[in-house]
Amino acid sequence: MDHADHVRLLRDGVHGGGTAWADLGSGEGAFTLALADLLGPTGSIHTVDRDGRAVGVQVRALREAFPSVGLTPVVADFTMPLELPPLDGIVMANSLHFVRDKLGVLGLVRGYLRPAGRLVLVEYDTDHGNPWVPFPLSSRSWATLATEAGFRETRRLVSVPSRFLGSIYSAVSLR
Repeated sequence: MDHADHVRLLRDGVHGGGTAWADLGSGEGAFTLALADLLGPTGSIHTVDRDGRAVGVQVRALREAFPSVGLTPVVADFTMPLELPPLDGIVMANSLHFVRDKLGVLGLVRGYLRPAGRLVLVEYDTDHGNPWVPFPLSSRSWATLATEAGFRETRRLVSVPSRFLGSIYSAVSLR
């Protein structure tokens, strides 16, 4: 996957969804860069990952590619409570599949969102993991889980082929 694929996976979930966002479990920032591209110069992103080195990599990349986008780097574990302002949206791209207790984390995530805020999930479209992707969830499983976690109007956006586990999809859910 490249930057265009990352943008395509997020575009319909982010477009028109406000300018204050977070990327939880952002790693080296491939989807943070896509989010910055979509939000433009009025955007503000809180990028959260527990790996400080990875956060440093993405901060440098984002400042070079999108210097006018507001960026707040946070080195923290997104499965624990975070100090975040009320957000218009949250991206979780290939991060929720590392979490066994998804409902507990989704309760935290939902609490960070403003009313009608958006959660854009990017995930492998399977319910069968492996050592590198231990707890993925198919789009069908996501729709059920999102409802259990109090989200509404969940809809699948797009998918792209992946050499790992077949395909990756994106979906958007509203608080």
